[in-house]
Amino acid sequence: MRFRSAQVTGWTRIFPPSKWLAEYRPSWLRHDAIAGVTLATYAIPVSLAYAGLAGLPPQVGIYGYMLGGLGYALFGSSRQLSVGPTSAISLMIAGTVGSLAGADAARYAQIASLAACAVALLCVISWLFRLSILVRLVSDSILVGFKAGAGLTIIMSQLPSLFGVAGGGHNFFDRVIRLAGQLADINPFVLAIGLVAILLLLLGERFLPGRPVGLTVVAVSILLATLFGFPTLGIPVTGNVPEGLPAFEVPAFGMLEFEELFPIAAGCLLLAYIEGVSAARSFAAKHGYRLDVQQEFLGLGAANLAVAFGHGYPVAGGLSQSAVNDTAGARTPLALVFCSSALALCLLFFTGLLANLPKAVLAGVVFAAVYKLVDVRALLRMWRVSRIDFYAAAISLVSVLLLGILQGVLLAAIASIFLLLARASQPNVAFLGRLPGTGRYSDSARHQGVEPLVGVIAFRPEASLLYINAETILETVLQALRKASDIKLVACDLSASPYIDLAGARMLHDLHDELASRHVAFCIVGAHAQLRDLLLAEGLAEKTDSGEWLRTLDSVLGDCNAEERSDLREDRPPRL
Repeated sequence: MRFRSAQVTGWTRIFPPSKWLAEYRPSWLRHDAIAGVTLATYAIPVSLAYAGLAGLPPQVGIYGYMLGGLGYALFGSSRQLSVGPTSAISLMIAGTVGSLAGADAARYAQIASLAACAVALLCVISWLFRLSILVRLVSDSILVGFKAGAGLTIIMSQLPSLFGVAGGGHNFFDRVIRLAGQLADINPFVLAIGLVAILLLLLGERFLPGRPVGLTVVAVSILLATLFGFPTLGIPVTGNVPEGLPAFEVPAFGMLEFEELFPIAAGCLLLAYIEGVSAARSFAAKHGYRLDVQQEFLGLGAANLAVAFGHGYPVAGGLSQSAVNDTAGARTPLALVFCSSALALCLLFFTGLLANLPKAVLAGVVFAAVYKLVDVRALLRMWRVSRIDFYAAAISLVSVLLLGILQGVLLAAIASIFLLLARASQPNVAFLGRLPGTGRYSDSARHQGVEPLVGVIAFRPEASLLYINAETILETVLQALRKASDIKLVACDLSASPYIDLAGARMLHDLHDELASRHVAFCIVGAHAQLRDLLLAEGLAEKTDSGEWLRTLDSVLGDCNAEERSDLREDRPPRL
């Protein structure tokens, strides 16, 4: 099933249902309905588990899926993305809101809802100022490390429930130490229940993909807990889940200062946008329609605003729940409406069935949902292929383990920027030789058999010439000049440099002056249009032949033999 990719403008772009409803086919209704109900069966156990991970009542997780899906269906541009609580955001809320709320559970819930409202506000601001560049702030390597750190932290936070002990601690390593001291108190019945749940969930994921295995495991565990009286045996259970739909009200503003609320909202937005857009792009490519990454701010903002008014906490689009939605046959966001309707029925009539749900089973649900975040294969591949990417991932991983999710994601964004600057500051400078029998030139260090250029150093910076790498390029060329002998000409091939700034132009001035002091000629070739404009404005035409800027290296070297080299041999000033 492929969608038409017609351009959408005006109000229809801001309100995507106006387009997909106009294209809606009656045959899609059955697929959307089945996908919505299937997604609801996935969402119930996961939302209960994530709400517990966030330190909130279990029904709050269901609110997130129900209201977040409705908000995103109205303004999101993806047709398969599912929006709801995620593991990373849940852990971020748990790690940040607790210190702000103290021991007040009501204040805790209010701050969590206020955070969702702040995320919605930041989404609108980001949409107005077209800040979709956020999705590129975190590199893939940083994201792999961040996900691994988040996955380990989440798993460690669930081990106490899996073992039947108190747990505790402020970060990963603190939790490990405290858990190690409580191993003698492990409840074998609780551990057995959790391990069996994990095993069944993993087997279901492997052999029954797309089926409501999670809901089945939850239902069976509730049945067994009721029949055998798990609560009387000291096995922790969820307890009563309030019946009914959430009461809608505006979050209580003024509870936090701006400097306290902004980091939470910014961290949630960064996580939600990156994860949501990454997942949505994969489904858009699969089904052949265009994803509007700018519009995703409005979709995410509407989802969080609806959740905030319904006493929820920040939500995001996730790959796992979206994969369930897509595998079940979702054609349009109408599947999210069906999912929300099913969850509303659950809240109205079936919450009493959740009272005897063992917490160890919820811990198992979380484990089965997040263990893939720890992508060991990707880390090992980075180690083999690119050490700088591995080190970036390692920094991100350790920062999450030591500092927590919020500080970890912000540090990951900063690390991505510094990684980009570090890479740009150390560009490859190719020293060229001629490919035998041709007029083409290649990097002598990377290709065997190239013919060296006698009396000539030809170099090609394989990056833009910017203030962060200009000194490195200059020093690299001068170092090559010091190692060589009887050099008469240095040629700078700018064909691989798409941009140059003032510092880059100043570097070429300095290189020319240094070469002139050594009676070595200097020329520039292969400069693109923007580069030629700036070189001309910076006076390089007074020091080099601007007619050569457009020419190829081979044509310039072919002409630089008779007159210029004779001038150099006779100790006359070279023609620069």
